[in-house]
Amino acid sequence: MKEYLNALIRGRDLTQQQTYDVMIGITQEKYNAEQIAALLMAIQLRGASVDELLGFRDALLETGKSIDLRPYDTLDIVGTGGDGKNTFNISTCSAFVIAAAGYKVSKHGNGSATSVSGASDVLLAHGVKFTSEQDQLLRSLEETGICYLHAPLFAYGMKFVGPTRRALQVQTVFNLLGPLINPARPKYNFLGTATIAQMRLYVNTLQRMGVEYGVVSSYDGYDEISLTGEFKITSNTAEKILSASQLGLHHVRPEDIFGGTQQADAISIFDNVLQNKATLAQKEVVIANAAMAINIIEQQKPLEDCLDLAREALESGRAWETFSKFVSLNS
Repeated sequence: MKEYLNALIRGRDLTQQQTYDVMIGITQEKYNAEQIAALLMAIQLRGASVDELLGFRDALLETGKSIDLRPYDTLDIVGTGGDGKNTFNISTCSAFVIAAAGYKVSKHGNGSATSVSGASDVLLAHGVKFTSEQDQLLRSLEETGICYLHAPLFAYGMKFVGPTRRALQVQTVFNLLGPLINPARPKYNFLGTATIAQMRLYVNTLQRMGVEYGVVSSYDGYDEISLTGEFKITSNTAEKILSASQLGLHHVRPEDIFGGTQQADAISIFDNVLQNKATLAQKEVVIANAAMAINIIEQQKPLEDCLDLAREALESGRAWETFSKFVSLNS
């Protein structure tokens, strides 16, 4: 660890191999809490590099539980979190719309760290029981189009940095890793970031991972397509700046997609969206995110067609049917 800390003090980035080695060392409990804290803060003060993210990712995947969902090419849709906007569960709603539209989704998520309700929270509230059993996850994927991977059941290495992260009470490189350590290693990734700088980091990292990706960031700080203003989308094939009107959708106010002050509020909105009973703003923000994710899979399909697919999946009732079947199968 002394070698790694001295390198960071001198302003050098760690290599991918060095970061992999230090993460393996952390899981083997070779370092004390003070050393881990010093490492995390040194990286945080100047910002994580692509090599450092990949090194941590490789070690966490290697020391965790992996899932093989072949022969399916799946998609994950997730925001990085930490945008402080406390929206309702837009990505999770979108995941069920995407599955209802006929695409395979391996959704990776956790409980909330900064908002009222995270993906795991809303599913738990409906009686879903999380599993790491491959047969059950594959059955869910085959029968409903979606399986849910509750992060703590897979990324065992995270528990070794948990106490230090809680003691520091600030964001660290590990806040960036969640969207990158889906144990199913999906072929398609649609990620949301709260800043353009974070978007660049993820784009460069995903390029090195060799996956099909789309990374979106709203210019007013949302880590998803919020329709509250212009947003940027960067994928393997294009880079665009878009707005609600360019998608044929309505402009949204921040209060229109607020998740409420307690978990029951967010759950109610979640159910209303999937039942096609939500407000126009709530419905359209989910359609926008689902459509953009579908467009990552269907890169040759016009975005307008992807919007139609997402809208039809939601308004036909198939999204709620998909979610109801998912709950029944996973409870």
